Amino acid sequence: MTVENTSPVAGLLLAAGGGRRLGGRPKALLPYRERPLVEHAAGVLRAAGCTRVHVVLGARADVVRERAELAGCVLVDNPDWEQGMGSSLRAGLASLAGTGARAALVSLVDQPGIGPEAVARVLGAFRSEDSLASAAYDGVRGHPVLFGAAHWAGIAASATGDRGARAYLRAHEREIALVECGDVALAYDIDTEADLVHLE
Repeated sequence: MTVENTSPVAGLLLAAGGGRRLGGRPKALLPYRERPLVEHAAGVLRAAGCTRVHVVLGARADVVRERAELAGCVLVDNPDWEQGMGSSLRAGLASLAGTGARAALVSLVDQPGIGPEAVARVLGAFRSEDSLASAAYDGVRGHPVLFGAAHWAGIAASATGDRGARAYLRAHEREIALVECGDVALAYDIDTEADLVHLE
């Protein structure tokens, strides 16, 4: 697929976590609608309009590749996944270099309550490589987030541990376009055993 006929915004799915609070079950492999959760999350990005989707894998990446149907996605291995989400964000942004993508729409594998409609709204906030946008739920910033390419180096430099882009976004709060999605999505995370009820 050539750059000319793809969306200028690439989908970037962070799916490397080992599920520490889930007894060491990688979130990418949790069953959802009889398929691995990572497959559903990648499908949401595609349905929202991302023609290029990069998926960052870490914990049991070999098993994820085996079990999940991710044809057409670029699979990015993060050998440092145990260091936290920041390392996955850095790996994902690095994988987009040279692809022609002008922005990255970043989503998390463990938020199945956020569907294509919400993601498409955030995608629609793209204006240029300087764009910064985020879904909001009753006015509170959440995921997915859109990072124009002009911000990638700064985000990568500040993404450490489990903070991801939090520090960068806090420093650039006034530039962020908030896109209300609370009417079409539920922004819960699958973090603990109790949260697994959301996957039933």
